[in-house]
Amino acid sequence: MKVGLPKEIKSQEYRVGLTPEGVSELVNRGHEVFVQTLAGAGIDATDDAYEQAGAKILPDADSVFSRARLIVKVKEPQAQERARLTPEHILFTYLHLAPDQAQTRDLIDSGATCIAYETITDDHGRLPLLRPMSQVAGRLSVQAGAQSLEHKHGGRGLLLGGVPGVPPAKIAVLGGGVVGENAILIALGMGAEVTVLDRNPDVLERLSQRFGPILKTVFSTRDSLEKVVLESDLVIGAVLVTGAGAPKLVTREMVSGMKKGSVLVDVAIDQGGCFETSEPTTHADPTFKVDGVVHYCVANMPGAVPRTATLALTNATLPYIIRLADEGWREALRADPLLRQGLNVAAGRITCRPVARSQGLEWSDPRSMLGNPTANE
Repeated sequence: MKVGLPKEIKSQEYRVGLTPEGVSELVNRGHEVFVQTLAGAGIDATDDAYEQAGAKILPDADSVFSRARLIVKVKEPQAQERARLTPEHILFTYLHLAPDQAQTRDLIDSGATCIAYETITDDHGRLPLLRPMSQVAGRLSVQAGAQSLEHKHGGRGLLLGGVPGVPPAKIAVLGGGVVGENAILIALGMGAEVTVLDRNPDVLERLSQRFGPILKTVFSTRDSLEKVVLESDLVIGAVLVTGAGAPKLVTREMVSGMKKGSVLVDVAIDQGGCFETSEPTTHADPTFKVDGVVHYCVANMPGAVPRTATLALTNATLPYIIRLADEGWREALRADPLLRQGLNVAAGRITCRPVARSQGLEWSDPRSMLGNPTANE
């Protein structure tokens, strides 16, 4: 199959969809790989490195999209990228469609087959292609929060761990999944006072067993959440509903009652955010204030550490890319119902139920898109 690797164009996004080592794996299996020049610059992967791996370097995105069938990316396609998609394309990337009507509409109109990293599951119901970026984002969320708490960034002027004789900052983590667990790990390591809220007693028990009594665990109700949020200096939103928009856990009224200079870090912003006052931001301009509360809502947090993030992501995605290239998307999805859950849009239809429900659109069973095996799927 002809595989294309365009350069990411989202603001301050330096990750890349394949490393030279990943390209080599595909080339050695008989596939052609087309890489846009400087696609790997953000991770110091040169055009020469990709050429040595067997790729053909092309001068621009138009060339990559016109020659490749399987397009491998990191972030959701921007408007000018969506305009390049045709019914012949297979797009494999993060999509996060639930809150993004414009992208959904464009992908439907393109006729392309769009498979999202974030809705593929494994045998245990986990999200193997979202997990590595959730680990990175969870750890980064504490770093971002710590910086935002500094006075020069509009925060309360607090050091997370305090010093002897001065109490540490109070951190609330909303959600005990992968993002939340990694945020807790870093926050406790920095000496903060940490409370995690979740509605699943099993999650709270697991976290309590892992971290011990130094971590406070609270079953999340509206009252308990409001109490903890109002007492906190830093709140990290780490909730996820697979494929769907994030629930708005922290209301505008709660935000207005928080301490001035406290910080909200919304890791769920890709799915619409879990704070009612959240709006997407970029690494170039990461924060804003509402009622004196600093909001950090960068929609591609792992893009700040592209080398670590790219290696972690491609370790997870490469086996799936190989399957799609080797077998064609229809055969690969026919054979694997867990991979099939990644199909979000095909032949102008929404095939991910949570996305359809979030936007009030008609849902089509992804199995109806697979048809009978044909050559060159």
